[in-house]
Amino acid sequence: MSAHHHVQSPATTPDDDADLARWDDDGAPPAQPRSSPDAWLRVGAELGDRLVALSGRQDLLVTCRPGTRSGAPAAFFPTLGEVEFDAGLFAPLQPHEIHPRIVGDEERYPAAWGVFVHEAAHAAHSIWTEPAGANPRAVEAALLLEESRVEGAHLITRPTDRTYLRTSARTLVMPDIAHPTLQGIEHAAAVAALVLGRRDVGILDAGETRAVADLCEKVLGADLLATLTRIWTAAHQCADHDATTMLAHAQKWCDALDSAAPALPVQENLTDLLSGAVGVVMDSMAATDAADLAAQAAATNAMAAQSKAQAQDRAERAGQRRKAAATAKSVFNARGATVTPDGTPAPYGNPVTGTRRPTAAEQSAAARLSRALRAAAYRERTEERTTSPTPPGRLNMRAALARDAQRASGSVPTAEPFTHTRRRNSPTPPLRVGIAVDVSGSMRAACAPVASAAWIVARAAALTDPDSRTATIAYDTHLTALNRPTHRAPERVTTFGANGSSHNLANALDALDHGLELSRPGTGRLLVIVTDAIYTPDETAQAVTRVKQLTTAGCAVLQLTLTAESHHLPGTTLLHLPKPSSAPVAIATAATDAIRRTR
Repeated sequence: MSAHHHVQSPATTPDDDADLARWDDDGAPPAQPRSSPDAWLRVGAELGDRLVALSGRQDLLVTCRPGTRSGAPAAFFPTLGEVEFDAGLFAPLQPHEIHPRIVGDEERYPAAWGVFVHEAAHAAHSIWTEPAGANPRAVEAALLLEESRVEGAHLITRPTDRTYLRTSARTLVMPDIAHPTLQGIEHAAAVAALVLGRRDVGILDAGETRAVADLCEKVLGADLLATLTRIWTAAHQCADHDATTMLAHAQKWCDALDSAAPALPVQENLTDLLSGAVGVVMDSMAATDAADLAAQAAATNAMAAQSKAQAQDRAERAGQRRKAAATAKSVFNARGATVTPDGTPAPYGNPVTGTRRPTAAEQSAAARLSRALRAAAYRERTEERTTSPTPPGRLNMRAALARDAQRASGSVPTAEPFTHTRRRNSPTPPLRVGIAVDVSGSMRAACAPVASAAWIVARAAALTDPDSRTATIAYDTHLTALNRPTHRAPERVTTFGANGSSHNLANALDALDHGLELSRPGTGRLLVIVTDAIYTPDETAQAVTRVKQLTTAGCAVLQLTLTAESHHLPGTTLLHLPKPSSAPVAIATAATDAIRRTR
């Protein structure tokens, strides 16, 4: 059994002066505390505040000072309602550095807090008192069994304290093993109760206690160890107030040891062997805890890195949105001027060559597309049927007869004979179509058909739904808005040429995305890119990033090419048009499909 009990009887006096007087004539100078005992009063008071949550009791006092009256690192006095705590457990921290009232401060002194949690478990669960005339040896055994019982009971209500109870085992168990009050098999049995008992309540892991389990089985024998295991397992189920049952288990403990002692030889250096085995257990615990801390730190760092990356990503997206808004504002200017990527007016490079009246064929195509879009946007009315025991609604005779039968049988009627159907019109989604046309020198053949297609789509969208919008941007190094995202149908076709160099598709897509809200669901969204995509790697990478963002948001992205030498932009739906004149039909078909897929 342990050298010090953590549940103290009233025989220990609370008089500190008498305690110090015992050392007046021992021939040694009086012990000098590292700090004044008065400095620890605040720490004790704050520990008392935390003890309420740990033990569920509000009638306890915590005293913290260098050294304890009981000689143990900490002890609980049931009759005095006091928990005494050795300030040395906080070493090397000084009183002004310790603030137990702050939740989380205990992480700075886990060993001391583990001992405190252990005493809190005693305060909450060591409620039974020994009856008058009880066998002293049985009481000693009961107190030994109590060590793991209270920790197991504490874990039921506060499972997160397991980490601290593991650290307390190093502080409380090792001194008791190295300086035993019992010898022989009783010492080995006490070690088994203190270590393996904590294993069975979940404080320690089975793999960690293997050294003690093997040594105790060798010293005590498999049969006696199994008997003792059954006893402490039964004691773990004992109620907090049940002194009779607890002492009965303790008596069985004593009887089992007395019966087996004559047949078991006592090994030499048993204390050293037990201390070594417990040392192995403590080393294994330390390694496990270190690994857990490392894993927890790695997980914390990973979460912190993920949070930082997410915050950085949000910041980048916000910056990109602000930049896109500025680009859209500068591109869709009222003057129709060409702008540079940073939004300043370009001194040259406007591809617009003029405007013309739409042809009869273009007007007919716009009318046909408008009808197709209106048909694709149509949504059937939704029906919602509900039943009820009372009108209004259509009477279902079968349910009515069932209800009458239920009422006649004396049961509570559950049938609902009236059916009501509610029909709701589904809103038709508007259309958003953005067209980005490459006006570098290699795209001259696309100018006329794309100009026609842009007018046809814009006219049809305006005729279909007043909330539909389209826009067209011509891009090379600079950006030019051919059609702005307004609700009005354009009256004339804007013509343009292709004499530019280099490409700036990324900014063009930013402007279209912001101007038409292509990333926002709820509308039929289509982005058409007319280009051969013969770009530099940097231009391609920037464009692909924007395309991926749009497709992820649910916007359909179509790439129209006119030559076989064209490249495919990843993420887009590639459509090769050997005849440039078929571009209006292809764009119209894609717009119809986009609005049909909208839900």
